[in-house]
Amino acid sequence: MDRAYSAGRDVWLGLGLGFVGVVIFGGTLPFTRLAVAGLDPWFVTTGRAALAGLVALGVLAATRRRLPSPAVLGRVALASLALVGAFPATMAIAMTSVEASHGGVVLGVLPLATAIAGALLGGERLPAGFWASALLGAAIVVGFALRDGVSGLAAGDAYLVLSVASAAFGYAVSGVLARTMPGWEVISWALVIALPVTIPTALVLAPADLAAVPDASWVGFAYVTLMSQYLGFFAWNAGLPLGGVARVGQVQLLQIFVTLGIAAFLNDERVGATTWAAAAAVVAVVVAAARARGGMRATR
Repeated sequence: MDRAYSAGRDVWLGLGLGFVGVVIFGGTLPFTRLAVAGLDPWFVTTGRAALAGLVALGVLAATRRRLPSPAVLGRVALASLALVGAFPATMAIAMTSVEASHGGVVLGVLPLATAIAGALLGGERLPAGFWASALLGAAIVVGFALRDGVSGLAAGDAYLVLSVASAAFGYAVSGVLARTMPGWEVISWALVIALPVTIPTALVLAPADLAAVPDASWVGFAYVTLMSQYLGFFAWNAGLPLGGVARVGQVQLLQIFVTLGIAAFLNDERVGATTWAAAAAVVAVVVAAARARGGMRATR
């Protein structure tokens, strides 16, 4: 009984930490769109990684963390390739041609993609009830976003699909790593090992006249650097091993509503009752997925 209670408590703690990460990540699309309005998307990608990596290096030095083993570093490199390189790059490029709300349509399937990646890479075995909830949640989120009449394929959709794939893979790898080392340390090393590439590339791509860049673009850049690229992963990576990559990944279903809320604040957009009703439905689905029983286990 005590073991079951402890396991259940860990799941809910993992979900809570995952939600904190989602709130932070929810600002990524609107703030990235602000950043790329006045900055090159490749500079945004490498610059945010370089600055966040320098902060991470300072944190690792201050806490006297030892360099992981070569085997662990290999996995960290995979997470870095996905979460420091591919995901922010494809998302930044997409934001130059599609709106943040459109991006939410495609990113609405990220929780399902994360669940699949977690099952494949993390050895998680999940009951049919979980998968039913995951599919329902993805359908609600995408259906909600499509209600305003998004039609056809935008030029940035291919990049958004790549964003989903790279983020799901990176989250799954990070979740596996976070079983044996602190989640904040995973993202810290992922950023640090990329510094030999990100620093010189960012310097080459930096705008010639920094003063000519709009203040709003620098605000967006600062957010995606400190919050999206680094601090958000403190909570997110800590939650993944507690609740399981697949289950905690379902909290991402709420991200589109966080994104809309932040966009409403930044752009003075009105968020109607339909939005909150859909958000309530998604919360119910997340709870159902978290309570799904009957065989969740890690096999390796």
